[in-house]
Amino acid sequence: FQNLMAGRIITFQLLLKDRTGVLSGILSIFAYCGANILTINQAIPSNGCAMVTISAETTDLACPVEELLKKTGNLDGVVKAEIVAG
Repeated sequence: FQNLMAGRIITFQLLLKDRTGVLSGILSIFAYCGANILTINQAIPSNGCAMVTISAETTDLACPVEELLKKTGNLDGVVKAEIVAG
């Protein structure tokens, strides 16, 4: 709760194409930037895409949150990436 109040937990919402390796690529970016993933929720794919929500602890990030969001949004297979809370 204290981490959430301090703005250290951020929730990302991503619309991903239903292709092998897209989510794995995102997780690699989060790991590279030093984000500690707390939860991952994925909806059932519909029309070739699936909504994924990732909550992450960002206290020890090696890059700014904006850069993390940009890197994930630029990954092939990511239709949309945004921060919805945090």
